[in-house]
Amino acid sequence: MTTRNSTAASGLSRWIMLLNGMAMAILAALSPATAAGVRKETPGKKTARMTTSLAQPHTSRRSTADAIRPFHIHVPDEALTDLRRRIAATRWPDKETVHDRSQGAPLAELQALVRYWGSGYDWRRAEAKLNALPQFTTNIDGLDIHFIHVRSRHKNALPLIITHGWPGSVFEQIKLIGPLTDPTAFGGRAEDAFDVVIPSLPGYGFSSQPTEAGWGADRIGRAWDLLMTRLGYSHYVAQGGDWGAVIVEAMGRQAPTGLRGIHTNLPATVPNEVGAALAGGGPAPTGISEQERAVFNSLKTFGQKGGLAYVTMMGAQPQAVGYGLTDSPVGLAGWMLVHPGFAEWTYGKDPKQSPTKDEVLDNFTLYWLTNSAASSARIYWEQREKSVIGASAQKTDEISVPVAITVFPEEVYRAPETWARRAFRNLIYFHEADRGGHFAAWEYPELFATELRAAFKSLR
Repeated sequence: MTTRNSTAASGLSRWIMLLNGMAMAILAALSPATAAGVRKETPGKKTARMTTSLAQPHTSRRSTADAIRPFHIHVPDEALTDLRRRIAATRWPDKETVHDRSQGAPLAELQALVRYWGSGYDWRRAEAKLNALPQFTTNIDGLDIHFIHVRSRHKNALPLIITHGWPGSVFEQIKLIGPLTDPTAFGGRAEDAFDVVIPSLPGYGFSSQPTEAGWGADRIGRAWDLLMTRLGYSHYVAQGGDWGAVIVEAMGRQAPTGLRGIHTNLPATVPNEVGAALAGGGPAPTGISEQERAVFNSLKTFGQKGGLAYVTMMGAQPQAVGYGLTDSPVGLAGWMLVHPGFAEWTYGKDPKQSPTKDEVLDNFTLYWLTNSAASSARIYWEQREKSVIGASAQKTDEISVPVAITVFPEEVYRAPETWARRAFRNLIYFHEADRGGHFAAWEYPELFATELRAAFKSLR
């Protein structure tokens, strides 16, 4: 993760204010809302219930089963009071015995962040950001899927579905909405516009938590195609990073009729011989280039230093992980901060760094309030035997739809173009960005939007 000046802040604020007015007008035109609870509760444990407004659109062509319902969030005050109480009652461990982050989030840095979380942080601002956007839910394959859907004011906008991962959420991507849907306000052209759909993964945020196994990337990919069809799109493109990358690659294998192409910033391109050498702890395969060897050595070092420990634990026993994270907000924050995407994050010390302290806490608080620690971890268990970046594991040779890739320099895995062309037979775009890391859309939304415009230009 890198630092940047918040150059888009004022433009984004103006855009959100405009969109808020549009969203309110849309909701006013619909039937009266009915109150419903979406706070996920642990059996036998009484928790505060989150109140939402769900309005049923008038339509003679849509059945109750596939209805699209507008969605509004209001977390009860008692849930926020409980969060602050738990933060204040934290029992802290002793200090780490090293002078870096190799043992996890440093005690002093986490304590400073948590003090702000319990006293200065305001969830209502985060709630307002989401409620300023057109949000909806719809039931797909037995689950209520929450999503943001913003249509561009420009004609012939290309429909785009964007998928987050862990420990991300829709908060990670909402900065993209303005540059993508209204490119002329951000230095782009009207013909570059997108309609944007950002769903919450099953078990994440305001989407339902699966009650049965089987909600892996393939099933989610099919659900996303149904969602885009249900929204009335005959064609669309898909983007994803982290677990989102795995899901869009699954969609690429499935090749539904409406899918024109995919873009990923964490592509599955590691060749079999390289993956075998990494798994076995051996030397790099012979005959690889200098760049490929550098990537190999970087991945090997990352693994040797325990960079994949969180993946191993959630892939093996997500329920075990969930108990402590569900009971302690500080435990939840400390666990999420081990993700390599936060390796260079300053815990809010640098006011120019994006995401900001408040933006990261928006994300952590969303996980806490929706009780999603265990349910969000289960996708690691569902995909536990499939390397996220392995070409054979993700069956990239079965993907025939056009594929676009952007490599960000501070991502853990920086795919060489040679491996990308081996993995994807229909690679239409490959670019190495000059800045950005794992959370590039969060860090540099305008740069990320520029990449998507270029990546999908030939598919319009």
